[in-house]
Amino acid sequence: LCLKDESVRSPLGSFKALGAPVALMRLIARLWSSEAMFDPRVLINGGYSGLLEGLTVISATDGNHGKSLAAAAQAIGCRCVIVLHANVSVEREKSIAAYNAEIIRISGNYDESVEHAAHLAQTNGWHVVSDTSYEGYEAIPRDVMQGYGVIPDEVVAQLESSPSKAPFTHVFLQGGVGGLAAGIATYFWEHYGVQRPTFIVVEPQQADCLYQSAIEGYATTATGSVDSLMAGLACGEASPLAWKFLEPCVDHFMTISDDDAVKAMQTLARGTERDAPLVVGESGAAGYAGVTVLAQNPEQAREVGLTSQSRVLVISTEGATAPNTYSELVGESAQSVLARQQEWLEGCAVR
Repeated sequence: LCLKDESVRSPLGSFKALGAPVALMRLIARLWSSEAMFDPRVLINGGYSGLLEGLTVISATDGNHGKSLAAAAQAIGCRCVIVLHANVSVEREKSIAAYNAEIIRISGNYDESVEHAAHLAQTNGWHVVSDTSYEGYEAIPRDVMQGYGVIPDEVVAQLESSPSKAPFTHVFLQGGVGGLAAGIATYFWEHYGVQRPTFIVVEPQQADCLYQSAIEGYATTATGSVDSLMAGLACGEASPLAWKFLEPCVDHFMTISDDDAVKAMQTLARGTERDAPLVVGESGAAGYAGVTVLAQNPEQAREVGLTSQSRVLVISTEGATAPNTYSELVGESAQSVLARQQEWLEGCAVR
């Protein structure tokens, strides 16, 4: 089993650094296509802030997407408004506001926050930068998904993998609205063709919109309360755009409990003699939790072709993006786990 750790990609602590910034930069390039040619490096470092100070972008979020959009907007020099639903923690709200985002709270759920953001954008002439699509809104979510394609591209490069044979038999991917899974699965599908690995999407039991979409045959809604500890996956409605890509290429959909995710976080934090201790957040642990759940159920494992000879890839999509929550769930701070990780790495160097 291999785990790709996205928590160390940037100070944001999650894979979302690949999505919203890419989409925002492409949005700006489209809006000013007839007036200016933007150098991306100059743009992300605020070199055109004088031109962009009148631009306002907005999005709903469970945490990480909004944080990455706020950070990108601050760096570029435009205004950012973030809509949070009732179940987003104050800790996550503060981490977003730290990037000068203006926060709007609603009493509803994630899907209602998406609708509210769209309404505010239409009313005020703002621009939505969302990772989920809806009728008449696909270009930016497509940009976000393409940004996530960096993850499998790095996997292929790091393993020097030939298109003739995939290095993994199975890839476990987090659900949510489906953007991450679509971005990764379609890249591997295009790269490996018929030799591609088996794709398994993992969701919270109470936020199973992709699982239900697979049953119904079209993008639909979750059947549960959508109130999951895995905040980044607590989505009630599948992205129609993501579903267009997921339906033909994902082999299996499964759900896990919040307890499964917490146990996975704790296991990864402990480490072993052969495995480094890892700081993995609630949503980040979902893929690994899916593997462990199937490993404990021989019948389900056989159904997806998972054996002791399987070669599995999981993505840790986030670290301790809510540090206090992480400490409560794992029983140890992220700093303590990272200190043990450093000791483990130093021990490897000696051996």
